[in-house]
Amino acid sequence: MLQIETPVTVKPFALFNLGFRPFFLLAAGFGALSMLLWMAIYSFGQPWLSPEWPAIFWHAHEMVFGYSTAVIAGFLLTAVGNWTNLPMPKGRHLMLLAGLWLSARLFPFSGLPFALALSAFTDLLFILMLITAIAIPIYQTKQWTQMPIVFKLALIASSNILFYAAMLGFLPAYAIHWGLYSGLYLIISLILMMGRRVIPFFIERGVANAPIKLTNYKWLDLSSLFLFLIFVMVEVFTQYRPVSESLAAILFLLHAFRLWGWYDHGIWHKPLLWILYLGYGFMVLGFGLNALTTTLSLSPWIAVHAFAAGGIGLITAGMMCRIALGHTGRNVQDPPKTLKFIFVLLGLGAVCRVILPLLFPATAYHGLIITAQLCWAAGFGLFLVTYIPMLTKPRVDQRFG
Repeated sequence: MLQIETPVTVKPFALFNLGFRPFFLLAAGFGALSMLLWMAIYSFGQPWLSPEWPAIFWHAHEMVFGYSTAVIAGFLLTAVGNWTNLPMPKGRHLMLLAGLWLSARLFPFSGLPFALALSAFTDLLFILMLITAIAIPIYQTKQWTQMPIVFKLALIASSNILFYAAMLGFLPAYAIHWGLYSGLYLIISLILMMGRRVIPFFIERGVANAPIKLTNYKWLDLSSLFLFLIFVMVEVFTQYRPVSESLAAILFLLHAFRLWGWYDHGIWHKPLLWILYLGYGFMVLGFGLNALTTTLSLSPWIAVHAFAAGGIGLITAGMMCRIALGHTGRNVQDPPKTLKFIFVLLGLGAVCRVILPLLFPATAYHGLIITAQLCWAAGFGLFLVTYIPMLTKPRVDQRFG
């Protein structure tokens, strides 16, 4: 990949040099803190939220449009610069983007009048500015193959508009469901698309044994994309379970075949590889659990959290850890020893939230939820301890970025 060279004096505080720095820091900090807040609200009934924000909607919205969009922003504000070799937001521009994102997260706890409207304004302004910052360099360099990313960001913004419009009373209440679930599945779609690009690439170059070549099949790419689009339309807007569960079963088989084709035993020696592989595995599991929801009388939240806590959580954590190492001039083949503990904690959280509730009686459910919440918060807390120095200090090679 090309590296951006900018003739700027390297200063000791580098947090706003490039997009991954503030947004990965915010994503991890918010990931840990918001989960502790959710535990306090969910388990202990703490009345900290504005009355305009029902707790369950706040949690769902902030995991989809808060945590996930912060990771996506950090990734794209860095990657698009590499793809186009054009400068990306830094300094005050980047500080403004980060400030808008953060303001939207704080308003639900501010106690201010019209806190929901303030959240909506800052949140939507943030994602509009993010789309602009991503789209301009892609357009200027005519990299039309990257435009689907811009379109998906625009659709994510549309989902967020749906959510806020329904919450503010401009749309019927059922549009809250439309906004939340379409946003979730659009983020899953974006992660699946990026995962299809980078996971086999990283495995090919990262395994310790002999060089390998992994295959991506065009028929698999097209069929999984087409069927996923139909699945989302049925699942979100009609909720006709026989059709959505049948589509989920086919998607389970397609993505399981893809994951099987990416396997190499060498990944287990590399935490930055196995975390991505396991995260994709939870995505596959999410389709399988969705397909079996009616047949096995499962809670629909199990499949949702396989996608969210398992798939999105593990893949985004792995990508943040890898990108932060590479873009601060460190060797991704020799990561900090704490990485395996970060990933084990997040993985245990996903297991407690998704798999163990299937095996243990209902009386254990609340304890498993608390354990999952604590593991998630601890994993991102350890991320912060490990990565704050990297994200706030200059690159080790003293280049700008």
